[in-house]
Amino acid sequence: MRIVVQRCKRAKVTVAGETVGSIGPGLMLLVGVTHEDTEKDAAYLAEKIAGLRIFEDGDGKMNLSVLDVEGAILSVSQFTLYGDSRKGKRPSFVAAARPETAAPLYDRFNELLRQKGLVVETGRFGADMDVELTNWGPVTLILEHPAPADGR
Repeated sequence: MRIVVQRCKRAKVTVAGETVGSIGPGLMLLVGVTHEDTEKDAAYLAEKIAGLRIFEDGDGKMNLSVLDVEGAILSVSQFTLYGDSRKGKRPSFVAAARPETAAPLYDRFNELLRQKGLVVETGRFGADMDVELTNWGPVTLILEHPAPADGR
């Protein structure tokens, strides 16, 4: 799984003009699933994200997690995170898992975050979504599990 984590002041996702997910301060997640991903990968990343210390404490140091600051999560499925544009001008998405594989694992990942006590809003899997966010900092990280073969 590959996840872009963005600390945000607010974020929302709309489908056909309807808001389907919206949060105040917290984390905006773009979540990509590849063929080999398992529930173990989802559990690892849910644990990592819930405890990721990227919010500032009273001394201005990134020492607090989304749980510590009682923030929320907006999680949006994003198969294009597995786009490969090394050849040609049109990306290949063969590394992205098919919807019948990706959707249940994406749903399970979100449920694992909820089990940690987080409020999790989502987009609509497979829909054409408009995503808005106010990135706070900005702070943006890319998490991946298992780690890429090239050791990034």
